[in-house]
Amino acid sequence: MNNQAAQNYLRTKVMTATPEQLQLMLYDGAIRFTEQARAALPLKNYEVSYTCLSRAQKIITELSSSLRHELAPEMCGKLAALYNFVYFKLVEANIEHKVQSLDEALNILRYQRETWVLLLDKLGKSKAAAVATKIDLPAPNAHMEASISMQG
Repeated sequence: MNNQAAQNYLRTKVMTATPEQLQLMLYDGAIRFTEQARAALPLKNYEVSYTCLSRAQKIITELSSSLRHELAPEMCGKLAALYNFVYFKLVEANIEHKVQSLDEALNILRYQRETWVLLLDKLGKSKAAAVATKIDLPAPNAHMEASISMQG
């Protein structure tokens, strides 16, 4: 696939994604760029690692800024601290060329992604159950009320 076609595909994918899918895409991007930087560091390809880490840092900034503290202040506070830690590790790796810092960041990002996937799976099942429940229940009507007797 040529670069323009890939860009168009990605643009369409982003524009049609749900907020939950966008969050997953952000995790995937942060992991992908961090892994690319990790591969470049031992080769002393600092230009590639810098570019990849800069992109990963932008994604972490987006994840952090998209937190809605007004809805869940305690959880958002914990996630913000986690994102700050990951961001710090990415910066540390970028400045000091430390693969260990990237490994720490990747462990957290992979765990967060896995947790998000489990949450999406659970959310999908609960939405499916809600739809099935709505479908299975007949709408109440006057005839139904007359046919139900509370007396034995």
